Amino acid sequence: MKSILLILSLLLSFAFVPSAPAPASADVVFINGNVYTANEKQPRAEAVAVKGDRIIFVGSNAAAKNYEGPTTRIVDLHGATTLPGMADAHQHLEGVGFREMTLNLEGITNLQDFLAKVKARVDQAKPGEWVTGRGWIETFWTPPVFPTRWDLDKVSPNNPVILGRSDGHGTVVNSAALKIAGITKDTPSPFGGEISKDKQSGEPNGMLLDAAQGLVRRHVPPTSRADAERAVVLGVQRDLGLGWTQVQNPGGSYEDIDIYRKLYSEGKIKLRIYKVLSAPGKEAQRLLSEGPIIGAYGNRLTVRALKFYADGSLGSRSAALLAPYSDAPDTSGFLTVKEENLLPVLEEALRKGIQCETHAIGDRGNRFILDEYEKALSAVPPNQRKIAEPRWRVEHSQIVNPVDIPRFAKLGIIPSMQASHAIGDLHFAPARLGMKRLEGAYAWNSFIKSGVVVPGGSDAPVERGEPMIEFYAAVARKDIRGFSGEGWHPEEAVSRDQALKMLTIWPAYAAFEENLRGTIEVGKLADLTVLSADIMKIPEMEILKTHCVMTVIGGEVVYEATGGMAGIETDFNNLPQTDLWWRTDVDDE
Repeated sequence: MKSILLILSLLLSFAFVPSAPAPASADVVFINGNVYTANEKQPRAEAVAVKGDRIIFVGSNAAAKNYEGPTTRIVDLHGATTLPGMADAHQHLEGVGFREMTLNLEGITNLQDFLAKVKARVDQAKPGEWVTGRGWIETFWTPPVFPTRWDLDKVSPNNPVILGRSDGHGTVVNSAALKIAGITKDTPSPFGGEISKDKQSGEPNGMLLDAAQGLVRRHVPPTSRADAERAVVLGVQRDLGLGWTQVQNPGGSYEDIDIYRKLYSEGKIKLRIYKVLSAPGKEAQRLLSEGPIIGAYGNRLTVRALKFYADGSLGSRSAALLAPYSDAPDTSGFLTVKEENLLPVLEEALRKGIQCETHAIGDRGNRFILDEYEKALSAVPPNQRKIAEPRWRVEHSQIVNPVDIPRFAKLGIIPSMQASHAIGDLHFAPARLGMKRLEGAYAWNSFIKSGVVVPGGSDAPVERGEPMIEFYAAVARKDIRGFSGEGWHPEEAVSRDQALKMLTIWPAYAAFEENLRGTIEVGKLADLTVLSADIMKIPEMEILKTHCVMTVIGGEVVYEATGGMAGIETDFNNLPQTDLWWRTDVDDE
């Protein structure tokens, strides 16, 4: 009898054991994908299920069927390569938009064509109206010298003209612009800049470097609010079409943030923006006073960092070097910020949990900012910091003395780098630096081996801003024609797995978002970039033919190429064109 009761008891207990809950029905399931997750615990998959803006399943097509409900949308990826939503760790979003709106001087290969294009714009201008533009590079001109005020005077004797070099650190203006600004042979160069002058007459030749650009730019009529909004919308549209799901925008103002807020509220932009405010100055003081904005508009807008400048650019010879330029031994470049203006802000930022990032190109500029970071970190111990791990960054880290590379890991500093700079710079950096200093140039692999992550960006509009160019440059370390010059250290190229991380999880880490985005895994935001070819396997040169066929942000398809997913293996006839063949010495803003 006891045995019977025991059996009945066991049967009853099993009868009331709750069954495993059925998987939640997804809003959308992406199937038949060639999925690279960037998650080392589950590197590959076929399907991704999304509910709301989060990933709820990553795995096989068969298992994904468990997440299909009566209202679930099924998206067939037809074998397309699917990556975590790519992030540009350094892009000037507004500049990308304005590039589409103003005189774009990219791709011009000689002074004559440069002047012809300027003249065409001048002929359309009203009397006295400013003519503005950007994107020229003189490296392949004959001779390869900067244009002058007198060149511009030939095509615009009356209208003031101001034209930015592609790197953002040099500007050429005409005589009318110099007159408006009151710049003469007796005007001294400001700190952190240079008014270039003719060596014989002493007259300003029209070239203004770094801080000196402001002497003229302050007289250019301000951009209208409507144009500023249009520039953001144009920049966002272009980014989504290229597969970017987030941009980290280094430098700007609260006015920019107000524009983002308006456009987000109106549903006109969907891109995630990690906005960094210019420092030192009033924007920095406001952020330090009011504190950060984190995850607004559905984790689309974050403001928690400040941007400083340590030096200029290599192309303009304003990057600060430890020794003179090899091709201009009378200069070593210059620093653009003073310690007394920098260090107090760094220390306050540590105490208030504000991230800091600093533009540094030259080996002296990089050593200077490492020294300043180290002083601040020593002055404010961890128990006095709002965030124990501040994740401060150096933007570009292009030319670093090899003895300084280990300091990044030791101090916990992130080198935020742009692989495409090496594509153009390999044509002129050996002349600027000499062979010895190339040992610390664009040293991505050395940085990774030292123990730091290297978030990758494009620095658009200095560069084209295309993720496939960045991926190619990182793994090939060659220009788009497959050329790599003497002393260009091919060992500094990275693996494709590392290049994928440079555009996904490492930018997320650099923005304190590694638990939110950057990999395809359960619980993270459903951001995906879908490509026309498998960039993890195809030959290097084929990477440049690859294009985005779908961009997904928070589970929403925000961009889909014309024709959808059909023909992804063969549609190479209508690829976005790039003029990077002509980009020969671009290094940064």
